[in-house]
Amino acid sequence: MASSVPRYEEWLTLDRVRKLSDLLSDPPDLRTARAEAHERFLQLPLEPNPLYRGYGYFSGVDLTGLDPELSGPPVPLPPPLPDSVRIVHDVAGTHVELPGHLRSLGVTLHTLDQLLTHGGESLEAFLRGSEAPIDRLSALATAVLNRGYRLEIPDGVREPVRLQELTILSQPHESLSVRRSIRAGKHSQLLATEEVFTTLNGHSGQRLYASTTDLELGDDAKVVYLGVHAPDLQTVSVYRRTATTGTSSRLAWLWNGLGGFRTKIRNHTRLTGAGSRVEDLQAFYGAGQQSYDSSFDLTHSSTDTHGQSITRGVFTDTARGMSRGLVRIEPHARKTIAVISEHAMLLSKGARSDTIPILEILCRDVKATHSTSVAPVDPEKVFYLESRGMTPSDSIRMIGEGFLSYVYDRAPISGLREMLYPALSTRWEGGEISWADGPYPLLPALAVTGTEATPEWRFDAKLR
Repeated sequence: MASSVPRYEEWLTLDRVRKLSDLLSDPPDLRTARAEAHERFLQLPLEPNPLYRGYGYFSGVDLTGLDPELSGPPVPLPPPLPDSVRIVHDVAGTHVELPGHLRSLGVTLHTLDQLLTHGGESLEAFLRGSEAPIDRLSALATAVLNRGYRLEIPDGVREPVRLQELTILSQPHESLSVRRSIRAGKHSQLLATEEVFTTLNGHSGQRLYASTTDLELGDDAKVVYLGVHAPDLQTVSVYRRTATTGTSSRLAWLWNGLGGFRTKIRNHTRLTGAGSRVEDLQAFYGAGQQSYDSSFDLTHSSTDTHGQSITRGVFTDTARGMSRGLVRIEPHARKTIAVISEHAMLLSKGARSDTIPILEILCRDVKATHSTSVAPVDPEKVFYLESRGMTPSDSIRMIGEGFLSYVYDRAPISGLREMLYPALSTRWEGGEISWADGPYPLLPALAVTGTEATPEWRFDAKLR
C-alpha cells in the first residue's frame, strides 16, 4: 500500500458540480452548499485528526473521471419482499415501492427529486441534519449528492415497517451519493437494511459510493438499521451516520463490511432521551489491499441510558483496519452503562489493524468499560482443530468465522449469521460478490427479536 498523492482537482471540477445542480434543479441554498463543499473538497485533508494522518490507509484513491451525472438502463431486479418498502438506487435513478396499507397509516416517502421539486417542510427536514464536511471525502459526498429520500413514520404507528434499500453500481466511474433522512415516530418500529452491490463487468477505474443517514427516534421507538457493504474491490466508499434518541427508544446500528477498496465510516449517536439504548455492532472481513476506517461516537446526555459498541475485524494479505470508538458521558447523564469492545484478528504478516477505544466520563454515577486487542490466530486453537482431523486452512477459517459471529449473534435479528454466511464464504474463498451472478445476493425477509414476543429488547450491557 504505497502512498500516493493524486491530483484531487482532477476528480471533480466546479463546473461539473454546477452542471449537476442544473440537472437536479437545485434550490439556491443547496446550490450554494454544493459549491462550498467543492471548495472544502479541494482544501481539507483525507483525515482531519492529525493523530491519525500517518496511517495512510486511504492511499491509492484516485477518482479521476468521476461522473455524478451518469445515466443508463436500470439494473434487473427480483420481486420485492411482501409488504415491505423498497428503494432502489442505480444509474437510472431512484425507484420507490411503498405498499398501500402503509400509505393508509400515514407513512410518507419522498425522493430527492420530489423534495427538490416541491420543497417545503419536507425539504427543510431532509437538509436539516446536514453538517459541514470535515474531511475531503465527506465534502466530496456533499458536492455530488444525486440520490436521496425522506421517510416519515407517524407517531402511534405500531405496525412494524420493513425497509429494504438497494444500491447497485453498474457503470465505470459511477458516483452515487445517497442521503436519507428518517423519522421513526413515537411507539413505531422500523427494520431497515442498506445493501450495496456492484455488477462485475471488468471495468477499469474506481467508483464512489457515499452514504449519509440521519435518524430521529421518537419516544419508545425501536429501530434496527443493518448495512451490508459488498461492492467490488475498486469501490471507494464513505459513510456518515447520525442519530438522536427519544425517551425509552432503542436503536441498533449493524454494519457488515465485505467488499470495497477503501471504506470510511463515521457514526455519531446522541442519547438524548432518558432510558434510551443504543447498540453499535460492526464486523469486517478484509483481504488483498482492502482497508476499513471506522469511527463511532456515542454521547450520553440523559439519565439511565445504555450504549454498547462491539467491533470485530479479520484481516489477511495486506488488508488494513482501524476502529476508533469514543464514548462521552456528560455531567447530567447519571446511571449510564457504556461498553466498548474492539478486537481484530490478523491472518497474515502483512495485515494490520489498530483499535483505539476512548472513554470521556464527566459524571460519577455511571458504569463504563472497554476492551481491545489485535492478535494473530491462537496457535493452540489451530492445533486443537488439526488434532480433530481438520486442515490448517480450514482450522483458521473456522476460528475466523467464529470470531466474526460474536457480532452476528448479538444482533437483534433472528438468524443473521446464517443469512450473511454465503457472502462471507465467497469473500473468504477469494471471490467477489456480484449482483445478479446466479441468485441475487439479497437479504431475505428478516425478523427482529424482542419487539413483540419479548417486550424487553435483548441488550447485553454486562461489564466484561
